Amino acid sequence: MIKVMFVCHGNICRSPMAEMILKDMVRQRGIADQFVIASCATSTEEIWGDRGNPIYPPALDALRRHGIPAEPHYAVQLKKSDYAAYDHILCMDSLNLRNIGRMLGADRDKKIHKLLDFTDAPRDVSDPWFTGKFEQTFDDLTRGCEAFLLHLERNGAL
Repeated sequence: MIKVMFVCHGNICRSPMAEMILKDMVRQRGIADQFVIASCATSTEEIWGDRGNPIYPPALDALRRHGIPAEPHYAVQLKKSDYAAYDHILCMDSLNLRNIGRMLGADRDKKIHKLLDFTDAPRDVSDPWFTGKFEQTFDDLTRGCEAFLLHLERNGAL
């Protein structure tokens, strides 16, 4: 099993979009049974009591416009135990990367990366919560997930 955790600030836009995009990609390739894919937040801003907020409606709309099925999802926060539970912890931006380091400690197994670092144009995935550019975010996440799968293939994991 290849266990992938996507991480963003609130777990209502970028990371759940990436989760649903990658789940759809591996389902279409017939390799979904080889993966565990989830997402979480570095903050608790979108988590109230026992339940987090669902995927932000414009993020959900972007997925639907592209025919990506979205499972029910509620924001959860990254836990220290996630480091041992997942093979790949893929975040959206440099701030996420810094916060993950604070939360999890040293990346001794080199499993924490920014998603777009797998592409030929490494950079942050901009936060559509602030930009409103959900299509651009969708395109970046799709590009990142494709590049991540190619990385797994090249390294013999698939």
